[in-house]
Amino acid sequence: MFYYVYILLSLKDKNLYVGYSSNLKRRILQHENGKTNSLKNRRPLKLIYYEAFLNKKDAQIKEKFYKSGRGHEVIYKMLANGLS
Repeated sequence: MFYYVYILLSLKDKNLYVGYSSNLKRRILQHENGKTNSLKNRRPLKLIYYEAFLNKKDAQIKEKFYKSGRGHEVIYKMLANGLS
């Protein structure tokens, strides 16, 4: 089983959302269909990045990092060309 950390871009407000899941396809569909309160008013959404992990704890640690101030800096550097 894999665990995924993913980054979504809201095409409505241009903000990023970081999450993690063991079933990436299902989770993205939930977001796209408005099944998550945090993003239902920020649709449409676009998956712009994901990483796969073998260990759940590693995925949770990476998700927490990406949600931090330093993590946001890393995201914007890493995806600079795709976000402009």
